[in-house]
Amino acid sequence: MADQDAVTGNDMGVGEAVEQFVVQQVYPQPGVKAQSDYRNYDNPARDSVRDFYRQNHRHQTLDFVRARRAEFLGLQRRRMSPFEALAFLNTLVDDSDPDIELDQLQHLLQCAEAIRADGHEDWFVLTGLVHDLGKVLCLWGQPQWAVVGDTFPVGCRFSERIVYSEFFAENPDAGDSVLSSEPGIYQRGCGLRNVLMSWGHDEYLYHILRPYLPEPALYMIRYHSFYAWHREEQYDWLCDDHDRAMLPWVRKFNPYDLYSKCPTPPDWQQLRPYYEDLIAKYLPAELDF
Repeated sequence: MADQDAVTGNDMGVGEAVEQFVVQQVYPQPGVKAQSDYRNYDNPARDSVRDFYRQNHRHQTLDFVRARRAEFLGLQRRRMSPFEALAFLNTLVDDSDPDIELDQLQHLLQCAEAIRADGHEDWFVLTGLVHDLGKVLCLWGQPQWAVVGDTFPVGCRFSERIVYSEFFAENPDAGDSVLSSEPGIYQRGCGLRNVLMSWGHDEYLYHILRPYLPEPALYMIRYHSFYAWHREEQYDWLCDDHDRAMLPWVRKFNPYDLYSKCPTPPDWQQLRPYYEDLIAKYLPAELDF
């Protein structure tokens, strides 16, 4: 296993800035602030957020998603241990958010430790640790709008409950009579496994870890950024009974991902033996990326 201590770096780029904006401005923790204090799309906290979603919503077309799946889901780019992937991810040159000094490993450890502290299954703890490893896509030339941010189905009408939904007017699929209809290319009740989601780290990591983790963990990984579904209750018409049975797991994971950050970093040297054993229990020494 690679030297996990190489995972250091405190910069945060536009992708993490977007995620932080989503937490603070778009999808707040229930009960913390009045809903009117959030979703301020006219004056977001960071100018980069609007541009991020403009690019994301303009370019995430059905053809784009199909092309990226064909390009990346062969999983033939590199073999790495999970912690090598974390170190690889943290070599990114980020574009700045000076308000948060939290590197990737610290965020993942805080997420995992919060899950562990609540007494959940060990595979749930592992999911907290690895759920963002798909962000290594950035290091293979993918722009951040094709890696992070909210995810949504392509090939059917875009919900108005998606963040900055007005930017879908610039998406070529919005002008297609089939792709802009509610069923689009899908049958009602077809199940989310048969739906093409916008391309990003969630879908990518799902395919990497599919052979190794329980089904609830895979749903958490694949759909944790699908806020229009698990928070806004959209797209139920695409779901089957299995999706609905898994939805509570996705909702259970979401608060740990968004609200586990704290200013005191975990003691990695103390935690390292536990997580090395946990990874070895479920995952091979190297993963195909």
